[in-house]
Amino acid sequence: MKLAVSGKGGVGKTTIAAALVKSFARTHRLVYAIDGDPDACLAAALGIPESAAWQIKPVVAMKELIRARSGSGAFYVLNPKVDDVLEDYAYRLGNIRFLRMGEVKKGGSECYCRENSFLHALVSALLLDQNEVVVMDMGAGIEHLTRGTARGVDLMLVVVEPGRNSVNTARHVKQMSADLGIKKIKVIGNKIRTEKEREFIANNFKPDEVLGFIQFDDSIWESAMEPTADIGGELLADVERIKLKILSEEGGGERERGVL
Repeated sequence: MKLAVSGKGGVGKTTIAAALVKSFARTHRLVYAIDGDPDACLAAALGIPESAAWQIKPVVAMKELIRARSGSGAFYVLNPKVDDVLEDYAYRLGNIRFLRMGEVKKGGSECYCRENSFLHALVSALLLDQNEVVVMDMGAGIEHLTRGTARGVDLMLVVVEPGRNSVNTARHVKQMSADLGIKKIKVIGNKIRTEKEREFIANNFKPDEVLGFIQFDDSIWESAMEPTADIGGELLADVERIKLKILSEEGGGERERGVL
């Protein structure tokens, strides 16, 4: 099962992605957590120590490996072999394998064409070849979709908070996801404080588009000031309910019952 989590910046997509990773890790043999956001916050949300997180190289920064696989001349291989990268370069956290995909491109730097070809090959291996759970935390907004980064996912989860801008971004993400051939696109309402906020999100999407709602949790804001997040309580309970719906829609109920 391959999931991508997207949405407007600040809606809480990284926190929800991390909670989904932890939830699936309880019931599945192996879960890949992929940080596709240049801001790279998923490691901390998963509980990876800050000192270790800083040592994790983004895939596009592995210059020697990329040139060895893609070629060092003016021409480069468009589909380099990357299968072993999944195990050799992923950070291990129990049965979670964490990969940081990209980084912010520095001004005046050379073209990332070669690195992007390597990155796309790795994403394709994760999203098309691995018979495991994959959760991708996508970059904020819609720019990542213009590159087709999420092509091949089984389900696109769009996180929405009560607000017009967030809803509009979600609609753009839904449309562009559909253009990429992603057939299943669902909305998760986040940071819900009141019934009015819940109704606002529900009224802006079709009933079958909304997968679930997550209540606002002060402890999440407080943990944001710490080196690593502490995901639990009501948030994890809400995400567990959403996970059950995902498994039901994807025909994965047998996994939840322990048949892996």
